[in-house]
Amino acid sequence: MCGRLTQYRGVHDFVDALGSSNLKVNTVGDQQLGRYNVAPTTPVVVLREEGGGLRADLVKWGWRPHWAADRAAPINARVEKVGHGAFFRAIWPHRAVTPIDGWYEWVDEGGPKKQPYYIRRRDGQPSLCASIGQFASNEHDGFVIITADAKGGMVDVHDRRPVVLSPSLARQWVDPALPKEQAEQLALSLGEGPAEFEWYRVSSAVGNVRNQGQELIRPLE
Repeated sequence: MCGRLTQYRGVHDFVDALGSSNLKVNTVGDQQLGRYNVAPTTPVVVLREEGGGLRADLVKWGWRPHWAADRAAPINARVEKVGHGAFFRAIWPHRAVTPIDGWYEWVDEGGPKKQPYYIRRRDGQPSLCASIGQFASNEHDGFVIITADAKGGMVDVHDRRPVVLSPSLARQWVDPALPKEQAEQLALSLGEGPAEFEWYRVSSAVGNVRNQGQELIRPLE
């Protein structure tokens, strides 16, 4: 996953996609987000459960432990290692869902520059990405999206993909009562497969983070 995504729907659309009516705290607002080119280190909407209810917050995309201040904050965590490695140990218990409309990948097709592709669910629903993070309401907050090996035709676009969960599994994922071992198995084996997604070439304008707008996700003619 190369590090650009879209969140253009509103929080209530994402909560509806999750299949929940239990939104207790919404610090994002009710408006459509309209973000078609979201880059790392910027605030991204995440959904998580706290105090028996669902909450929506804007959280910085990227996180590192305090002892790794000499390196860039990762934006993704490999599902094969995230539950056992030292780097993400502090935030592994703090699960969230990052609802996205889609994401971009860049592919070397032999031209002078890599060709961007846009990837989204075939059914038009948001992708509910398994995530973990620090949510302490301070300057150290941040989150990462969990990724897995790509499968099927998605390998031609990129070798990694976000772990996208069905609504029922996403609700399990954010449930604090779910044991960490079961959460790991859920992420390892129950993410949505390539048949649920479509991908197509889009304009190279997405390479500039200052560019926004619906035209970025339109297929090239």
